[in-house]
Amino acid sequence: MISLFKEIFYTLCIFLLVVACTPSTSAQRYSNKKQSQSTSQQTKSKKIISKKSINDSQLKDSIPDSLQEFDEAPPQESTIDRKQFIANYKNYINPDVPLGFREEILLQVIKFLDSPYKYGGNTEDGIDCSGFTRQIFLNALNIELPRSAREQFNVGEQIEKEDLSFGDLVFFNTQRRSNPGHVGIYIGDNQFIHASRTLGVTISSLDETYYKKRYVGARRIDTDTEIN
Repeated sequence: MISLFKEIFYTLCIFLLVVACTPSTSAQRYSNKKQSQSTSQQTKSKKIISKKSINDSQLKDSIPDSLQEFDEAPPQESTIDRKQFIANYKNYINPDVPLGFREEILLQVIKFLDSPYKYGGNTEDGIDCSGFTRQIFLNALNIELPRSAREQFNVGEQIEKEDLSFGDLVFFNTQRRSNPGHVGIYIGDNQFIHASRTLGVTISSLDETYYKKRYVGARRIDTDTEIN
């Protein structure tokens, strides 16, 4: 009888000991599991951030040169009266006479005057430098220029600065990654029209310090030659 009582007593003690220890063990296991999940999430988060950084870097490298035209915003040192420009050049346009090269260019240029600057833009609602020159030649002369300033620099005939004439493309080194990085259309009197980062489509002078320092050359497009 005593032996049976002792056996029951020992069994009860062992049962209480197991019950008392189980919550602590579960709690510890839960804590360890939670800590493991947290560490896993942090590692995953770091991987995502790292991946995002790589993607951002790759995205930046993949942006066409035409979308990265300036290392710095060009200042506007001189003010050219655009209204006077339009008034002067309207005198060249006679509705009774078929339009020539100059008139076709001017009609298209006037449509874009004051259009805002927009990376990758191609319309009057927003346009960049090479998009502007491309649209002018396409709409006025049905000549399709390449999309970027760097590509446009490789078409047509190379022209010396002192030999510039109306309609020549003028180019500027405005970015470190690509030369040239900016393009405009020469309109005479040492002036050119272009899509400026700060002013949109406007008229600037080749004598302005910013553009004079960065001028790299000019090209004349043969209006009788189709460019692919």
